[in-house]
Amino acid sequence: MAPPTPAQRHARRAVRFQRLGPAKGLAGLAATASVVVPAEMLLRTVTRAKRPLLPTLFHRGLARSLGIRIIVHGRAARRRGVLFVANHISWADIPVLGARIRGSFVAKSEVGAMGPIAWLANLARTVYVERARRSHAGAQRDSIAARLAAGENIILFPEGTNSDGSRVLPFKSALFGVADGVADLLIQPVTIAYTRVNGLPVTRELLPDLAWIGETELMPHAMAFMALGRVRAEVMFHAAVRPEDFADRKALARHCETVIAAGYRALMRGGLTGTVPPGAAATDDFEDDRPVAAG
Repeated sequence: MAPPTPAQRHARRAVRFQRLGPAKGLAGLAATASVVVPAEMLLRTVTRAKRPLLPTLFHRGLARSLGIRIIVHGRAARRRGVLFVANHISWADIPVLGARIRGSFVAKSEVGAMGPIAWLANLARTVYVERARRSHAGAQRDSIAARLAAGENIILFPEGTNSDGSRVLPFKSALFGVADGVADLLIQPVTIAYTRVNGLPVTRELLPDLAWIGETELMPHAMAFMALGRVRAEVMFHAAVRPEDFADRKALARHCETVIAAGYRALMRGGLTGTVPPGAAATDDFEDDRPVAAG
């Protein structure tokens, strides 16, 4: 009998991963937390100097446990106090982006009351906003701006919600108000896309298991996601811009939306083989993130 081909071996591994996906994901989460949490508790009593590394390590371990392979195009800005703006598809965006960007996410205030998830969000120094209470908008904006001015990186989803994965939703220009008054601020658009499952291109039929939308409960969706098998997530860092390069907040939001949407279409159509679309940064920054052949 002839030995199995590489494609056959990959297919068998994918089937095993699908069968064990939820159990492996939960076990990986527990193992990663067992390392990161004690380190966090120790450093909390000693120093904050190394704490920004801990969320990154946790997100990398979680992404690996979930079966997510992260492919990076371009590079994150190499300076402090950057506002990263990205499209938003799923709860899985958090470990994927958190594994490659050392920064704090902006999240709705409800996340701060989600038990263990809230603890992990606090670990990453998440910024909570109450979108329903407009009277607090100014104070929340000033809080984020202060953290940017202090040299912290912030990750913002300007769609204001999750998309269904078929397209990038319109950006809310009001969310770019955090850039007001921050001197020498750099804003970097970032595209995230889930492009392959078990080596095959993502189809519209698979999008509901990847995108977290509407009132879908987190845990059932997470279990379905982990049961898919091996998922390829691609992250594209576009050229960074400065707010003063645009006439107003709406023009800035429109630019970021345009380049991120173009990147999303290119990624989902598999159009990045050997190329990086206009608006993306040069690729050479992550030694372990080289694009690999499908499958």
